[in-house]
Amino acid sequence: MAETLVIGSDLKEVRQVERRLLREVADHGYSDSACFAIRLAVEEALNNAAKHGNGLDPNKSITVSYEVDEKSVRITITDEGGGFDPHAIPDPTADENLEKPCGRGIMLMKAYMDEVEFGDGGNRVRMVKDRE
Repeated sequence: MAETLVIGSDLKEVRQVERRLLREVADHGYSDSACFAIRLAVEEALNNAAKHGNGLDPNKSITVSYEVDEKSVRITITDEGGGFDPHAIPDPTADENLEKPCGRGIMLMKAYMDEVEFGDGGNRVRMVKDRE
């Protein structure tokens, strides 16, 4: 069943959405490693939406759509920020960037999810985790 939630740019609301989504993933019998991967990717995406996208502006919202079934978990997170160019984010594993705090979240999302796509000028991310 598809679910769409609209929350404020508030980290407390972000955590509530994470817990709700992960409960549904666990209820569908996904493995511990899949649950870990999804939790990490969703946490990074929601934090990016709240902090970087919406600048923690209480007047801006985040829309989270997700669908969990026996085959995959599909998640779309959209913020109201100005977006970004995902190709312009420096490689966090390059020697000159090891001390910089940016780019790691996107790297983790791509490492742990089967699909990660950015759209709408960089203020929407769509992620898919296929069942193992």
